[in-house]
Amino acid sequence: MSNPYAHIIEPLDPQKPEHKFFNLTKLGDPRYERLPFSIRVLLESAVRNCDEFLVKKEDVERILNWKQTQTQTVEVPFKPARVILQDFTGVPAVVDFAAMRDAVKQLGGDPEKINPVCPADLVIDHSIQVDFNRKSDSLQKNQELEFERNKERFEFLKWGSKAFQNMRIIPPGSGIVHQVNLEYLARVVFQQDGYYYPDSLVGTDSHTTMIDGLGVLGWGVGGIEAEAVMLGQPISMVLPEVIGYKLQGTPNKYITSTDIVLTVTKHLRQVGVVGKFVEFFGPGVAQLSIADRATIANMCPEYGATAAFFPVDHVSVQYLQQTGREAEKLGYISQYLTAVGMFRDYSNEVQDPDFTKVVELDLSTVVPCCSGPKRPQDRVAVSEMKQDFEACLAAKQGFKGFQVPLECQDVSIPFQYNGVDYSLSHGSVVIAAITSCTNTSNPSVMLGAGLLAKKAIQCGLSVKPYIKTSLSPGSGVVTYYLRESGVMQYLAELGFEVVGYGCMTCIGNSGPLPEPVVEAITQGDLVVAGVLSGNRNFEGRVHPNTRANYLASPPLVIAYAIAGTVRIDFEKEPIVNAEGKEIFLRDIWPTREEIQAVERQFVIPAMFKEVYEKVEKVNERWNSLSVSSDKLYSWDPKSTYIKSPPFFEGLTKKLQQPKSIVDAYVLLNLGDSVTTDHISPAGNIARNSPAARYLTSRGLTPREFNSYGSRRGNDAVMARGTFANIRLFNKFLNKQAPHTIYLPTGDMLDVFDAAEKYQQEGHPLLVLAGKEYGSGSSRDWAAKGPFLLGIKAVLAESYERIHRSNLVGMGVIPLEYLPGETADSLGLTGRERYTVVIPPQLTPRMVVDIKLDTGKTFQARMRFDTDVELTYFHHGGILNYMIHKMTE
Repeated sequence: MSNPYAHIIEPLDPQKPEHKFFNLTKLGDPRYERLPFSIRVLLESAVRNCDEFLVKKEDVERILNWKQTQTQTVEVPFKPARVILQDFTGVPAVVDFAAMRDAVKQLGGDPEKINPVCPADLVIDHSIQVDFNRKSDSLQKNQELEFERNKERFEFLKWGSKAFQNMRIIPPGSGIVHQVNLEYLARVVFQQDGYYYPDSLVGTDSHTTMIDGLGVLGWGVGGIEAEAVMLGQPISMVLPEVIGYKLQGTPNKYITSTDIVLTVTKHLRQVGVVGKFVEFFGPGVAQLSIADRATIANMCPEYGATAAFFPVDHVSVQYLQQTGREAEKLGYISQYLTAVGMFRDYSNEVQDPDFTKVVELDLSTVVPCCSGPKRPQDRVAVSEMKQDFEACLAAKQGFKGFQVPLECQDVSIPFQYNGVDYSLSHGSVVIAAITSCTNTSNPSVMLGAGLLAKKAIQCGLSVKPYIKTSLSPGSGVVTYYLRESGVMQYLAELGFEVVGYGCMTCIGNSGPLPEPVVEAITQGDLVVAGVLSGNRNFEGRVHPNTRANYLASPPLVIAYAIAGTVRIDFEKEPIVNAEGKEIFLRDIWPTREEIQAVERQFVIPAMFKEVYEKVEKVNERWNSLSVSSDKLYSWDPKSTYIKSPPFFEGLTKKLQQPKSIVDAYVLLNLGDSVTTDHISPAGNIARNSPAARYLTSRGLTPREFNSYGSRRGNDAVMARGTFANIRLFNKFLNKQAPHTIYLPTGDMLDVFDAAEKYQQEGHPLLVLAGKEYGSGSSRDWAAKGPFLLGIKAVLAESYERIHRSNLVGMGVIPLEYLPGETADSLGLTGRERYTVVIPPQLTPRMVVDIKLDTGKTFQARMRFDTDVELTYFHHGGILNYMIHKMTE
């Protein structure tokens, strides 16, 4: 089928007629110039891929008509140019591909049809842990231990890179996926198959949105949906509303990009942007570097939007030049985007498009801040940290409360560390981590931290040795410019040695705390703190022993580490050095001008070129891995890391008619803001958990358990880890615990054990939940795990976007209470039995009846939002659909 828009194809350069593009300005449609820039990217994809089968002319018309259709739940297809993955989500994706090849072969098809058709880049960044710190050899030891623990996973990924075309693996030790994407992988404009077109992507990590800061439209999806995209399936998405976020003013000279993003996060959570695009505009954008913009875009999942887009401007091109991109590419990027009406001048109001709604932020009003103690949107001004923490101590258990009795709030627990006496109290800092692509991608905050460390050392300040300090940069470039600028030695002197190139503390790979510290915390039931330059601080995520966790800029991480507590008002209280001299934070805090002068001198293109020229070949341990060249994977039944999943067992070519869910029990009765960390934790495997019992039965010792994240290639571990988070609050128990009530007998059991009993007796299961169910990471095991537990549906007040999509992808029904209704308003206790009536003919977002064994009936909305999602449901999930498609 020929493309109906072939008439607008023209050469970008008349001297090179072989290089063409679809010139959207030649559509002759005045609506195009009023579209938000992010929607123009969706339009270009639809025009270029229009084949009247997967993408139709009416889809193009719907996008052009965005202003009228944005609020009407209109479905459009989108084909991203590429996919990125990290290893925690990449391993299960490659496991699925390997199992799908087996299934296609079994059904008589060609297994090699299961293969990525668009570029897929997988960066190994989630496996390394902070086992060693504060020593010059910490990096080497952590990397050695990473390989020792994960050799089998790494061999499997290397097999995948050989067995599948279009799949590139960036080896461990290279950096964090989103920073590597920003500095190296991003094309901004593709030149492929004779055409220019905008770079765009989806990624199996919710912080994929970081690349929006460079003007590349991208967002996180579940691994299941990403696999379908890799196999050539367009994403079916509801055409989003676009919130215009106008930035004005100039930030104070002491303000960091972290302060700005934490302010934006709180603001946009209040505005309400779930399921929407945010597009930044206004003169304030020109004040921000690409690294600043990328920081703001990175935390898009924390404010709930789908994308956080900064269209390309001259600053974007300067960044590409700074990071060593080729001059020829810089030329056609600017030329193409200008020709197609996608190059932005933020000072030109004439270019401002139409938005659904406009909200504003004056950058001059931003103050130094942190977020916590349990959620990224709970911003706290640094001047109010002491007061806020003490209020949280006393407040009722919740997002801003620990419910510590008044008489216990000033308790102090003495302990010894390396033969020296210390004490811990509520608010003591025990983890201080400069970590995460959110901030380590930004030279201004990293050099700011280095300059602060230098001044602190010169003033005789230090960090107590029991505090677990670490520095885990997002790429080797960071270490390069910290070393060349002379600040690395001061960071190391404060304990911030480089411990690895990966996500580390930000994703819970914080490693163990010293035993005397843990004993003191336990003895006093202390609310101690972790301070990290990350993007998430949900309960139980950073470390099991840090109940309060604050997100902060790298300089503030150092400041709180030196102070040793979050119960300090830096504006009024000094830090006292070893000689008794009082040092105020303002006296050693570097200004924006100081930082920029160092950045101009030391962050140069040659550094980026040198690091990335050898990034795929520099890891000798990776290079030495020997793997099979077979196209079908040889599963090892003894493996506890890689196992063929049961998702496709019994799959036939014939579709099964969806059936009603009859007399289901409620496995869990949950509240608001249940995160994917609660559903499928990524961190350590507790020794008394079902997963630990399974691994022990396979001959492993606790030292060999590794983390849940590293075991995502093994469904037996992951099913047992589902709802195994110690901070899970289950209303059946009225406390935090990874347990539930087995309703037929009233026994309290581990969640997996209860689900197994229900399944053995043939009972379907439901989960009840409140608002924002599934917030946090784009974790496909948070849908796969419940599927394997026999959960047929979730009934919630609202869903975070990616998790709802993942549930759909696994064939689990996302049910939503009707507006104004909740479990409480309907009088639901969770002890009833539920029948969900599924009619023969289904339509998107249809309302269905739910009947209880008490005789009560109410209605809920099925959150299959598009016809394509209903098609997946009829096939039993998106992967089953792809297998059926490949065997037609």
